[in-house]
Amino acid sequence: MNFASDNVAGTSPALLQALADINDRPLPSYGGDPYTDEVEALCREIFEHDSLRTLLVATGTGANALALSALTPPWGAIYCHSVSHIAVDEANAVEAASGGSRLMTIEGEHAKIDPDQLRAAIYGKGIVHHPQPSTLSITQMNERGATYSLAELEALTAIAAEHGLRVHMDGARFSNAIAGLNCSPADMTWRLGVDVLVFGATKNGALAGEIVVCFDPALADELAFRRKRAGQLFSKMRTLSAPLAAYLREELWLDNARHANAMATRLAEGLAGVKGAQLLRQPDGNQMFLTMDPGLAGRLRAAGAEFDDWPEVGPDVVRLVTAFNTREEDVETFLSLAKAG
Repeated sequence: MNFASDNVAGTSPALLQALADINDRPLPSYGGDPYTDEVEALCREIFEHDSLRTLLVATGTGANALALSALTPPWGAIYCHSVSHIAVDEANAVEAASGGSRLMTIEGEHAKIDPDQLRAAIYGKGIVHHPQPSTLSITQMNERGATYSLAELEALTAIAAEHGLRVHMDGARFSNAIAGLNCSPADMTWRLGVDVLVFGATKNGALAGEIVVCFDPALADELAFRRKRAGQLFSKMRTLSAPLAAYLREELWLDNARHANAMATRLAEGLAGVKGAQLLRQPDGNQMFLTMDPGLAGRLRAAGAEFDDWPEVGPDVVRLVTAFNTREEDVETFLSLAKAG
């Protein structure tokens, strides 16, 4: 009954098998292996984009920092939500990688950027004294478990286009967002004007590795040098690419996300009538936030359940997160314990 995070989950067996399958084979280093090429080819199919380029890195923070550094000059401004991962949880990695760009944080309900506030925050273009409007960063699905609708994304990317901003999408839980909206990856990214996507895998069953997807292929050449300079170019790149190719084949990435989302939906349904538990909103994917009476929370934890307090959202707020391998029986046991009081 571990609902602390999708990061606590292990690795999809197919990815471990893919790594084992190549372990005794000598393969070219630094991305010269066939699996690195296969990841790019599979992404071109998934995103319906024949010229996109991909780069593999180890971590989400590294992927975000490198992607944004290629989109933003040192004197540039990056517009993001105040609770976005790049603003709160990456130890100024974006500012360091970009040589000094500034994060301009914006508010909005459920950690979604408010379009009116975004428009109001963009100023100073051409004025040498001000950070120059450069990039919009959107998290999909976001840090409060909310997914932007396609209409909401279109509104934000239209503002970005109006002001000449490039668009970055932090997709650490991109798969969960796609599964929840049941839309095509192309419709949620480049067709709306996204320039670079961080296509997350670690939270959805990968051992390690994120895919930086460049819908503007020209960015990939610069990112290749930035990746090397940042120490993110793996010598044995096949240890990332072979499992990630397995992750993308036959929609394993989507199947994993659908399972995680379904387990979250079941939790939400079961908790709806539990005294002492109140969902703040219905889950869009695999995360949910709720107020939980401390007595109920203590009783569940004493029975072996694991989940985190989230006081920055509000008093007695906890977060529950499901994963690609969350067992249905664990969800039902948790619900039975919650209802028993």
